[in-house]
Amino acid sequence: MKPAALLDFLADLARHNERDWFQAQKATYDQLRLDFEADVAYWLRELVQDEPALAGLDPKKCVFRIYRDVRFSKVKVPYKTHFSAYFAAGGKHADAPGRYVQIGPNGQTLVAGGLYEPTKEQLAAIRQEIDYQAADLHALLAAPEARQFFPQGLQGEQLKKMPPGYEATHPEAAWLRHKSFLLTHELPDAAVRKLTPEALRAHVLAALRALGPFGEWLKAATAAAG
Repeated sequence: MKPAALLDFLADLARHNERDWFQAQKATYDQLRLDFEADVAYWLRELVQDEPALAGLDPKKCVFRIYRDVRFSKVKVPYKTHFSAYFAAGGKHADAPGRYVQIGPNGQTLVAGGLYEPTKEQLAAIRQEIDYQAADLHALLAAPEARQFFPQGLQGEQLKKMPPGYEATHPEAAWLRHKSFLLTHELPDAAVRKLTPEALRAHVLAALRALGPFGEWLKAATAAAG
């Protein structure tokens, strides 16, 4: 996948987000999609070495559709302006912790991982683990690979107040307020455009692999939650 070519196409799509334009450019889209699927297959093969539970996934089914569901959206444009894929045991719609890659113009390129919308049971289990034993999470976020790709630390939507059962003076109050638990590595457009296809593949893979310890921590924390 040629990064600059993909960003150019998606930037044009953002300016002409309509069916007639997309259909006229369908051949270009189809080739870019095939190239992205090849990259996804490569990332998946490499990730399976670290996370065998991913072995049964179909790379094509890890990739999200470009077509937007506009039925309940106020924004009626029909197409997304990025390519994306998700790697998680059980598939991209599973409740398990996973790793996500997204490539698109205007600052949309990123690699992220964790739990975006944990179930009620998962959320309670994660908060309990943070309450009882936050040292492991501190340690993995301080590791060199995590500091390289995720220097901002834990990301995700937070409650304005502490969840029931936890005091505002808790030493891990900021983490306990989280409603989702994510690590995110963003790449500006200029950096993406400078990368060769091989360099982008390698960079994304390194960031995806750096998410591994965080994913394992989340799995252990939520194991009893199902």
